[in-house]
Amino acid sequence: MSISKLPTEIHGFDLIACGGLPEGRATLIAGSSGSAKTVFAAQFLAAGIMERREPGVFVTFEETPEDLRSNFLGLGWDIASWEAAGLWAFVDVSPEPGEPPIFAGGYDLGALMARVQYAVKKVGARRLVLDALGGVFSQFPDETTVRAELFRLTRSLRGLGVTALITAERGEEYGAVSRYGVEEFVSDNVMILRNVLDEEVRRRTLEILKFRGTDHLKGEWPFTIVPGRGIVAIPLAALQLKQKSSDVRISSGNPLLDQMCGGGFFRDSIILVSGATGTGKTLLSTEFIGGGARSGERCLLFAFEESREQLFRNASGWGTDFATMEADGLLKVVCTYPESTTLEDALILIKETIDTFRPHRIAIDSLSALERVAPVKSFREFVIGLTSTIKDQEVPALFTATTDSLMGGSSITEAHISTITDSIILLRYVELFGEIRRGLTVLKMRGSWHEKVIREFTIDGSGLHVGSPFRNVSGILSGVLSHAGASDQERLENLFRDDLPPRPG
Repeated sequence: MSISKLPTEIHGFDLIACGGLPEGRATLIAGSSGSAKTVFAAQFLAAGIMERREPGVFVTFEETPEDLRSNFLGLGWDIASWEAAGLWAFVDVSPEPGEPPIFAGGYDLGALMARVQYAVKKVGARRLVLDALGGVFSQFPDETTVRAELFRLTRSLRGLGVTALITAERGEEYGAVSRYGVEEFVSDNVMILRNVLDEEVRRRTLEILKFRGTDHLKGEWPFTIVPGRGIVAIPLAALQLKQKSSDVRISSGNPLLDQMCGGGFFRDSIILVSGATGTGKTLLSTEFIGGGARSGERCLLFAFEESREQLFRNASGWGTDFATMEADGLLKVVCTYPESTTLEDALILIKETIDTFRPHRIAIDSLSALERVAPVKSFREFVIGLTSTIKDQEVPALFTATTDSLMGGSSITEAHISTITDSIILLRYVELFGEIRRGLTVLKMRGSWHEKVIREFTIDGSGLHVGSPFRNVSGILSGVLSHAGASDQERLENLFRDDLPPRPG
């Protein structure tokens, strides 16, 4: 018979677990200090009550029920009210200060299981948590006793007909799974929570090491703890390429840029604008937002480098009135300093804002600001999650990214996102005879013809103005410029002409 699964209702986790925890079995959750083992276990009970009206029992071996009630109020879980309603019951095995070790002679867990069984029957529990069972095992004399008692415990839990979570400490993030080295062999199911310090940034992940007899996604998956919600997992592997594709064109906000793109952007496209600082990336995102507002579309702008007041001032200087757009309900601006959050929190913020505001256009300025606050792997996962979230909404989004060199070149951001974007616009500085000018080209336009030339553009109080192509300079995109004379230019043009007579010989 196939093993049925009990949905945990923990945000994102059931996708990773392919439906939830194996029903009627015990799952061991191992993790170091601060990896959110207790939060995960408590949320398993809380979500069961809130989403499925399933009672639960929480057996605590370390913290007192009073402390747990207080701690979880910050996550929006009113445990006291659930206790009063007969939906939550504590079994308190936490030690009193100065209490001697419980191990004496032939001590076993029989008395504990009697208390647990009574609590389960009293509330009709379907979910059970044993938090920090290692606190008891640490007082047993040897690993043989630990193994025997844990095996006996898991057998007893099966007899109760509950789906159980057992938390256990581990000493290091990527070492032995558990403290005694036997817990994972006795348990049918094992999960690992990690809180790894990588490049001075803490990053929480979860991994299902084994679900005996049933399937699950492999590998580590990022998660975060959101106030008022608890744990939110981000199952990137569950993302699927099932989004629809639109042939409808929309304006970039700049008519001449629309011509360069073959008539504008597609309605469901992801556009990357890459350039050095000061080349006009924020201006292009401003015109993109302005073009949507002029068509009566709701626009959402996430800014990670400039404050709201600065964005409104700059937009006004280019002839775009953000204040009026906001007052008319056509614009929402969200400004967040990258160092004040994690990429997981930023992704959740973006997704929740999109779900509530329901925009027709999205601009993010800039991805490079987020890149500097996280390791490369985390940033890559964030970009994948971000583009998938926006693609599911079938709305256009414009991202900006900053190159490392003033004269061009590629950026780390561009390398990670270029293959999953539909359009790429490059902005570059061009030095001509001691004068700095700006150049623009459409490098990529998936599914559409686009201009291949590099055009000069200027910026003034009315915005960005696209001009004529550069005809006598090469190496603009690489940043290694060289100037061609008239004869050189003519020779290059003749290479691609098909109306010339064949050369003799």
